[in-house]
Amino acid sequence: MPKELFYELDIDKRNRIINAGLSEFARYSYNEASTNSIVKKASIGKGSLFKYFINKEDLYFYILDYVIDDFIKDLKDELSKLKGELFQFILKYAEIEFNWYIKNIDKYNLINRAFNDDNSSIYKKTVERYKLTGLSFYNNIIESAEIQKLRWDRERILNIIRWVLEGLNEKFIKEADGYSNINDIKDCYIRELGEYIEILKKGMYD
Repeated sequence: MPKELFYELDIDKRNRIINAGLSEFARYSYNEASTNSIVKKASIGKGSLFKYFINKEDLYFYILDYVIDDFIKDLKDELSKLKGELFQFILKYAEIEFNWYIKNIDKYNLINRAFNDDNSSIYKKTVERYKLTGLSFYNNIIESAEIQKLRWDRERILNIIRWVLEGLNEKFIKEADGYSNINDIKDCYIRELGEYIEILKKGMYD
């Protein structure tokens, strides 16, 4: 968490630091990101940054918290407007999620790096920090859908859907560098998710 002094800054200066950190961590991995570059972009003194944050890791997780909180808030607002049965709802949600990424490309790049850079020591801390947040958010997505009478136990079906979403998201995060732009990722993701949903709806056997 930032030191109290950070919250005493005027809003413009705080936003400059946040935006400079976001830009740097979105462009470079945690280890490659430079605090010198961040202070330069934020137009603050070289030693000032650590008057506000304990260290680089403290700053990093503050920025990542900020981005993920923004992501969850925006998507919750969109979820409240969504209607539809479970599988239709999930496809609509997936499109809304990617549209958010397209509009917030630096935030997308930061999230992508944070959950894909599994060779860094910070990665395990990141996964552990946001594990429960991700679980709660997936459950909220699924619970928001209109669920008709189910043939099988509701909790087990919801678990299967959550595992599909988590697994597919992880797959596409790891393959993101292989696509020329995020619109290509979106098209492939929606198509593949649709195929898995058809399997879930119709079953595996003729």
